[in-house]
Amino acid sequence: MSYAPFDWIDDAARRRADAGLVRTLRPRPSAADVLDLAGNDYLGLTRHPEVTSAAAAAAREWGAGSTGSRLVTGSTALHAELERELADFCGFEAALVFSSGYAANLAALTALTGHDSLIVSDAGNHASIVDGCRLSRAAVAVVPHADPEAVRKALRAHCGRALAVTDSVFSVDGDAAPLSALADACRENGAALLVDDAHGLGVLGEGGRGALAAAGLAGGEGIVATLTLSKSLGSQGGAILGPAHVIGHLVNTARTFIFDTGLAPAAVGGALGALRLLRREPERAAGAGRVAAALYERLTAAGLTAVRPEAAVVSVRAPSAESAVRWAADCRGAGLAVGCFRPPSVPDGISRLRLTARADLTDEQIAFAVRTVVATAPVSVS
Repeated sequence: MSYAPFDWIDDAARRRADAGLVRTLRPRPSAADVLDLAGNDYLGLTRHPEVTSAAAAAAREWGAGSTGSRLVTGSTALHAELERELADFCGFEAALVFSSGYAANLAALTALTGHDSLIVSDAGNHASIVDGCRLSRAAVAVVPHADPEAVRKALRAHCGRALAVTDSVFSVDGDAAPLSALADACRENGAALLVDDAHGLGVLGEGGRGALAAAGLAGGEGIVATLTLSKSLGSQGGAILGPAHVIGHLVNTARTFIFDTGLAPAAVGGALGALRLLRREPERAAGAGRVAAALYERLTAAGLTAVRPEAAVVSVRAPSAESAVRWAADCRGAGLAVGCFRPPSVPDGISRLRLTARADLTDEQIAFAVRTVVATAPVSVS
């Protein structure tokens, strides 16, 4: 009998198809063809001329790639500028730029914990946090979603080094973490608090300075933030912000910093251009929130079930994974791109469409998006 080592892959593919969970890659359409509410371009800066010009200028000066890891040849003067300006903008002492937000979360969780540590992680945290917990070698306690008392109890039961980790804004439903209460629980038990502010930067806080700034927690000795440059800043990459001695520790110990190729200069330049634009036009942050509120109010008024947004994510419930896929496809066919979240991406098993608000949307575009989602909705949710 011959042995086929990958037969199990075909079996797994059949099970995914039967469950309606097959994922496919699709090229992103031109902005002229589809209104994009599926991406995370919260401030509408990805195609902004000032941002794209900054990216192009960086590529011309420093090259298409960074040529090596940050500790060898992958750091440029532009990387250092971005780190200084990010830290200053968000209210932290220092920052460190990574090739992605995913790599930043892996770095923070593995380098700031260890086999003798405890990580307390919210059940709704992003996959990059889940993977960082798995790689950390620490004991991990997964607690109920947005439950500071559960975090407090888990920390109280542990003797030794500990860290609590949470998204600031959860990517599935767009709800915000109770950061002040979580910080209190950590402070009472001598634990650090790590906050992934990917969906808060550029949307929350004064002028878009982020969820930690909004909560008055930015710059605290026991506070570390991770974020992405690929959402509100319209570029690509990630960063960790915190006390200078924490950032120095990461430079020397974080494997996804030491052994990864540095972020490409064009991405650094684009992010820096977007950050400087946001400093000059802080009203963009409030604009994203207004658009999210308008989408929520109009969709719920039409009879759909949506979660009230606390930042720029609007989540609309679907009756099943299969119907969510069809709904998103029908929206795309009508000229509207929306996200489709279903198991295993959603921990509660509830499938959703996810619309991401953009500060640059016109009222006509908002009205078109609402009409399209409502008109294509499965009968059982309308």
